[in-house]
Amino acid sequence: QVQLVESGGGLVQAGGSLTLSCEVSGVTFNTWNIHWFRQAPEKERLFVAAIEWNGRTYYVDSVKGRFTMSRDVANNMVYLQMSSLKPEDTAVYFCNADDRYGTSIWGQGTQVTVSS
Repeated sequence: QVQLVESGGGLVQAGGSLTLSCEVSGVTFNTWNIHWFRQAPEKERLFVAAIEWNGRTYYVDSVKGRFTMSRDVANNMVYLQMSSLKPEDTAVYFCNADDRYGTSIWGQGTQVTVSS
């Protein structure tokens, strides 16, 4: 059974840094893609970053140069290192896994609040 558990959210001042973690179980990284999405209050859930099965990473333009996504295959962990945080980065951050068969699994989310 695939399960994703996010952690690492919190309150940080603008300009600060935070690293989110996603513990992934039931997934083999060489066949699943892992994503980070975020959802601000009363807004739709939006793509932030992804790491494909082959290790290639993608980012939305607004976080390029500030966020770095990585994975630790041995420990079944995925990370999102966030720096130079802005108030507009405030959102619930969700980890998502999908495979080539269309299966998509979501974690429960972790709150990130950036104060100005």
